Amino acid sequence: MKSSIIIRSILAGIVSSAMLLSCQKEAYNPVAQENRDLAKSAFVKFHNGIVNSNRTYIYADLVPLNGATIAFGSVFPSLSPSYAALNAGARAIAIRDTLFPSTQYPLAFNAQLEAGAYYTIFAYDSINAPNQKIVKDNIEAFGDTTARIRFANFPYSTTAMPNVDIFSQKRQANVFTNIAPTAVTDFIPYASNLNDTLYVRPTGTTTVLTQSTLLPTARRSYTVIFRGSYRVTTGAAARTLTSFLSY
Repeated sequence: MKSSIIIRSILAGIVSSAMLLSCQKEAYNPVAQENRDLAKSAFVKFHNGIVNSNRTYIYADLVPLNGATIAFGSVFPSLSPSYAALNAGARAIAIRDTLFPSTQYPLAFNAQLEAGAYYTIFAYDSINAPNQKIVKDNIEAFGDTTARIRFANFPYSTTAMPNVDIFSQKRQANVFTNIAPTAVTDFIPYASNLNDTLYVRPTGTTTVLTQSTLLPTARRSYTVIFRGSYRVTTGAAARTLTSFLSY
């Protein structure tokens, strides 16, 4: 009798453990599952230009795309050049801070994504009034060893900002001219494997707002972005010209 009781206790423990593991598995909410049917996929990259945001997550149809927070100035996916694959069609996108309490306002919008197309979502402005712009990335095959660059103009200010030019030290000329806030140019061919310094200037002036060096690799495409607080010149939120590898 004593042996029978011991056996029943062991069996009950095994059943309980199995039920607990099953519950834990069902409660687990993973980052978006890998999409293997790429023929029906669109491809998305995200740049966080929301000033003073440091715990940002991006969701598609309520499913988180990133596993770690996306800090201000960072790109997701962080391994470049790369994009996140999403099912094509209408997608509900949300950009928000998931921790409580948070002063960052959530941002939600719908995106109509084409199968086989590539996009960059630019989030910008401030944590009190975040905004976004989704841009289709026109990817073309390279016929030579040049690189390509484009310019994205996303600084933040509570007052009006002028259009800007991007001046190349190497070329001694503007490479982008009269670009309005929140505008994104097309990619243009650019000499590869040569150091250049790019300057942001209010259109038609020689006043330097900020600058950055660029050493593009052959057959790669870069987004040069002006971001941060337009009227701030020091600190983490300062106006900055930087670049990231698009593809």
